Amino acid sequence: MSDLRYLVALSQIAGVGPVKLRLIRDRFGDMEWAWRAGAADFTAAGLDEKTVQEIVARRPRISPDREMERLEEAGIQVLTWEHNSYPSRLKEIYSAPAVLYLKGNVLPEDEWAVAVVGTRRATVYGREATEQLAGALGRNRITVVSGLAKGIDTTAHQAALREDGRTIAVLGSSLDCIYPAENVRLAASITERGALISEYPLGTKPTPTNFPWRNRIISGLSRGTVIIEAAEDSGSLITAEYTVKQGRLLFALPGNIGSPNSRGPNSLIKEGALLVERAEDILKALKFTAAREKKTDPEPAPRIPLSREEETVFRCITNEPKHIDLIMTEAGATPGKISGTLITLELKGLARQLPGKLFVREE
Repeated sequence: MSDLRYLVALSQIAGVGPVKLRLIRDRFGDMEWAWRAGAADFTAAGLDEKTVQEIVARRPRISPDREMERLEEAGIQVLTWEHNSYPSRLKEIYSAPAVLYLKGNVLPEDEWAVAVVGTRRATVYGREATEQLAGALGRNRITVVSGLAKGIDTTAHQAALREDGRTIAVLGSSLDCIYPAENVRLAASITERGALISEYPLGTKPTPTNFPWRNRIISGLSRGTVIIEAAEDSGSLITAEYTVKQGRLLFALPGNIGSPNSRGPNSLIKEGALLVERAEDILKALKFTAAREKKTDPEPAPRIPLSREEETVFRCITNEPKHIDLIMTEAGATPGKISGTLITLELKGLARQLPGKLFVREE
């Protein structure tokens, strides 16, 4: 892809994220042309003055060819929106990374993934629960996604690997700056049975602002997210928030009401997250078994007639849980109409509501 080096180079400039890269691509089409464009052209593309100034200032200090050489020397692959291997579920989310840096391999089977995240200060209870849940997911050929952090994340990756399962780690730094350093060997093992993924260019150190933003990728790669232990200020709750916004299922492990690490999950359960005790709870809620077996009825029974509005909403509901806000947007419905229509579909046996205002087909 001739545009790749210029897309990579532009993505390294502060302030040029996925949304602005889309504006640039829509304006110029050809990324080499964009790389050589003037300030006025970037302004015409819809970029703000601060970003335009940053591009003009940083561009002379970046060599697109040298950046690609450095990535090759480090054994790092680059995936863009147009790449066939770019994870399709991640592509669906708002602000999907324009550039993904990858060590290891992303396989089609990784479409069946569940995120398992939690506090860095895990208790014995949290670690044991993570080992059981992530290990069972690995045995069931479900890819475990997490963030390589200390505590719950580390345990989740290790449990999946012990069961010869696949696991993906999403970093809050570049792939040449593994954090925490104590997980360098674990990171190497993950590349053999999964992948390390980052949206940050070479040389990016871990900073506090990187981690909350990378959490959208963890949930975006996954069909659901399990929160194991999380204090009230835990970054895992940001992942939970992204999970709901992306229309994916949210699970939480209940904990001792006297433990600070239980406040996050217990609160999520009160707000509608699915309580999880065993991996079977996750598999059942996400209908993994049925999907794996790919059972189909040769002669589907005729369904009850629907009004035009009901039909429109029904078409937006799938066999995978989808949030009411996403259904409303896709159907072009109003807040006042969507709830009533969904209730009607439930009464007709065509839809089912799950906790967290999520809906699936019952057909």
